[in-house]
Amino acid sequence: MRRFLDWTIVVGAAGFIGILALSAVYDHTIIWLHVFQAFLYLAVIGLVLRGNRLGYFLGFSVAAFWNYANLFVTSFFMSGVRAFQQAIATGHAAKPDQMVAVGAVAFHLLMIAGCLILMIQTSRKAGPDLLRLLVVFILANGYFAACIAIFQPRFLTIFPRLLHPHGLF
Repeated sequence: MRRFLDWTIVVGAAGFIGILALSAVYDHTIIWLHVFQAFLYLAVIGLVLRGNRLGYFLGFSVAAFWNYANLFVTSFFMSGVRAFQQAIATGHAAKPDQMVAVGAVAFHLLMIAGCLILMIQTSRKAGPDLLRLLVVFILANGYFAACIAIFQPRFLTIFPRLLHPHGLF
């Protein structure tokens, strides 16, 4: 079971790297942000394939943060859902750049599920594991915030809104 869940995480991370690359094709201004963001997912893959539990903490942290922000703070996911609905209704994908959000959320859900199950199954002591998760969450998403500040500061506006989510619908 652990091997299956490890591969679920790897597929989720690799799939999201593919989404990052595809998004950069549609919007060239985000290429460098996505290159540096992809390093987090490459680290997840490397750690998980080496059997290092930090990969579970990192994978959960980046995937949960990204999904939270895009499901409850921005309209990116819902725009993607609407673009998919429109494409199905018309037979024409007018906004493929927005449709990638649906795939991104799905790949992250794979990562979240695999990482969460394996964090629980491989836990030695709850207290130290929660502390590790908190430290990894802060460092990983601090890195992500720094990448945004350097490469796309216009996206920094999501950070204050993280404390005031609007809901999925």
